[in-house]
Amino acid sequence: MMVVVSTITAVGLYVAQHNLAAAVARELQSQFQSELAALHNVQEIRQAALVERCRALVRKPRIHAALEDNALDLLYPSAKDELRDITLEGRVAMDSAAHALQADFYRFLDLKGGVISPPNIAEVGELSPAEEARLALHGVPREQQLGYLVRHTGPDTQAVTEVLSVPIISTETDEPIAALALGFRPVVLGGRRTSDGMTSGIWVEGRLHLDSLPESVQQQVGIEVSRAILGSTAGENRLKLDVDGVPHLVFFNRLNPDSLYSPAYEVCLFSLVDLLARQRALRWQIVGAGTIMILVGFAASHFFSARLSVPVEKLAVDSAVNREGRERAESALEQTNVELQRSIRFSSDASHQLKTPVTVLRAGLEELLARENLTVEVREEISELVHQTYRLTGVIEDLLLLSRMDAGRLRLAIAPVDLSRLIEAELDDLGAHPETVDLNLEPDVPAALLIAGEMRYTTLIVRNLLENARKYNRPGGRIRVATTTDAGEVVLAIGNTGRSIDPAAQEHIFERFHRGTAGENVPGHGLGLNLARELARLHGGDVRLVRSGDDWTEFKVWFRLANSASMAGPGLT
Repeated sequence: MMVVVSTITAVGLYVAQHNLAAAVARELQSQFQSELAALHNVQEIRQAALVERCRALVRKPRIHAALEDNALDLLYPSAKDELRDITLEGRVAMDSAAHALQADFYRFLDLKGGVISPPNIAEVGELSPAEEARLALHGVPREQQLGYLVRHTGPDTQAVTEVLSVPIISTETDEPIAALALGFRPVVLGGRRTSDGMTSGIWVEGRLHLDSLPESVQQQVGIEVSRAILGSTAGENRLKLDVDGVPHLVFFNRLNPDSLYSPAYEVCLFSLVDLLARQRALRWQIVGAGTIMILVGFAASHFFSARLSVPVEKLAVDSAVNREGRERAESALEQTNVELQRSIRFSSDASHQLKTPVTVLRAGLEELLARENLTVEVREEISELVHQTYRLTGVIEDLLLLSRMDAGRLRLAIAPVDLSRLIEAELDDLGAHPETVDLNLEPDVPAALLIAGEMRYTTLIVRNLLENARKYNRPGGRIRVATTTDAGEVVLAIGNTGRSIDPAAQEHIFERFHRGTAGENVPGHGLGLNLARELARLHGGDVRLVRSGDDWTEFKVWFRLANSASMAGPGLT
């Protein structure tokens, strides 16, 4: 009987330990796959939001104009304004989910996949030459690419940055002409203890990055993981090794399959100390149970059932916690995406909705003005209110036009425009203005000067600059309008006498709703210069302040000459 009991106990001990080790390995792998699946779900939602934002950014007309016109010196300055809400410069306090949508750096890749050097590193995020070199690809991809870049954050410290490269497609050839590469803080399980006995990091470029482990241990584990990755086959993604004298089970899984960038893997380490302790405890339990099997078999069966159910219950609790965290992250990302779409629609919807009540208000005032029993004072007050409704309509039209440009929905029908006749007509209108009778208009424009543009928006550019010169002039002053032609471009200079613009305010005059101290008593709403510059850039030109001092302020506008080369430029945004 003792031999039978001993044999049963030994066999039971062996089978129990083997089954326990296999069950724990399956449990750990299931836990890893569960947490990795949750991570991938969050990454997919986050990347969908990022890709949508990046696609909108790379369709910005100013970026396209700089690339398709080979004006690379304007590429990064143009991108600075367009990418402000996704870069470090536009970053504000926010929760971690929304913070993951902000980029640490960005670079443009040329048609060969090489990095286009930025003029000012501080504005686009600092990278070493070696780090910029690792951003390069063998040609511009047609599909977006996901990679992981190791960056030096200190003399002896490194960090992993997630890189998303989005192709920029030509509006003319429907072929990629460049790419926008942005670096984000990766959303990973990430170098921290995520559950009992588990740590996680990223393996990239032959090295493991896991901040919770010492440098020497990271190197040791990285070498073993590299060997396992090189020698692994389909379905094999784990190994067992000692880490700093402690046995661990290691799982790894590819983060960026089918990417042109270097492969990166999520690596998770599970300590087996708990498993060994449980095996030792089980060994003593089985030996004791074999001794008193006959007497307390029933009680022992209930005891072991209760013990073996603990991992399952713990797994259920961990899964519920992970599911709750994933739902919170998905909700935050969805809310962020909704806010982005809402901000794009707001200006356009608000402008459309305001036009009707303003029209109704003007019609009511004009009907009231038509009455015959009004006093002179009342009639003047109502006339002033009617005038204000026209000003309000102008503000609404400007906001609607700006919202269309921001959303990339403004279509330009490029055709030859006679700039000479346009300026002549605008100067005639300006001379008829009651506040301009004492101003001297000095036009110096040759006849039949044709530029490439759209008549309506080209007129709006010239009108806004002339109106600006009138409003900020002094009594008895001058307005001078002159043009020059150089290298396929027409440069229109509009200068006026009057108080100069403060140097501190000059860099802000093209911002929307900006009103300088020089014009604090001048009517307006601060959109004219911004609208003129945006429309000029859509036409392939620009508006700049070239001088302000000594009783003279001068702006210059660049247009393209109306010839076959310029007419082939971008006409749709």
